[in-house]
Amino acid sequence: MRRDNVNDLTAFIAVAREQSFTKAAAQLGVSQSALSYTIRTLEARLGLRLLTRTTRSVSLTEAGERLLRTIGPHFDEIESEIAALSEMRDKPAGTIRITTVEHAAETILWPTLAPLLAEYPDINVEIISDYGLKDIVADRYDAGVRLGEQVDKDMISLRISADLRMAVVGAPSYFEGRAKPDVPQDLLEHSCIKLRLPTHGAFYAWEFQKDGQELKVRIQGRTAFNNVGMMRQAALGGFGLAYLPEDQVDTAIGEGKLIRVLSDWCPPRPAYHLYYPSRRQHSPAFALVIEALRYRG
Repeated sequence: MRRDNVNDLTAFIAVAREQSFTKAAAQLGVSQSALSYTIRTLEARLGLRLLTRTTRSVSLTEAGERLLRTIGPHFDEIESEIAALSEMRDKPAGTIRITTVEHAAETILWPTLAPLLAEYPDINVEIISDYGLKDIVADRYDAGVRLGEQVDKDMISLRISADLRMAVVGAPSYFEGRAKPDVPQDLLEHSCIKLRLPTHGAFYAWEFQKDGQELKVRIQGRTAFNNVGMMRQAALGGFGLAYLPEDQVDTAIGEGKLIRVLSDWCPPRPAYHLYYPSRRQHSPAFALVIEALRYRG
């Protein structure tokens, strides 16, 4: 429908409901003469008289009553929806989808966003844990969370955590009759708990660094998981060595349930970052999520 047709119908509805050109013109912010011309143009296009005008009153003809009854509710729905959208601009609402890894979801995203959801009941959050590096644009995510070194350079990146440190651990029962590894290469003589990656079905290669030397060890072992919690359980059960975030095992180490090795080969790694594809104006809901997750340490 042409824009001038919509404007003509809007003008007709205002006059019909106010039954006054004076009041309708004030409501629409136009002159009475311009409004009168608009109505005459509409009537000429339809070939029907819609209003009966006298010096004292304005009333609807039969055709005018039918037109108002037919289109009036639809224009009301449009105005109502526009008002609702305008309210969304000022009232945080909508669904935010984030792809991340399990550790970041459990230790950073959920603890930070749970209070936000309690405060803003119209915000919905989907947190999808996946060790694959997703194309957040193609997969229709609003943002992703990965270690800083894994974030594409063309993405906007925001630090949301302290630096991360990994730990190689095993249960006391595992080390009975076994020598502890002194260097990463010694892991080839040990049974290690593997992390299955979704990409090509590969296993994660453990990463180490010391005195500028970087090593990746493709470990072997009897067990494999795609879940940090299960890897920790397997390590506690003595099924092998595990390579896990330090904060996931420090309590067990302190209680003597796990023994840490190769700590001098596990320096801090880049922090988790929230990343997203553009600096365009964000929805109020996404802006709140960004501000809540911003690292302030």
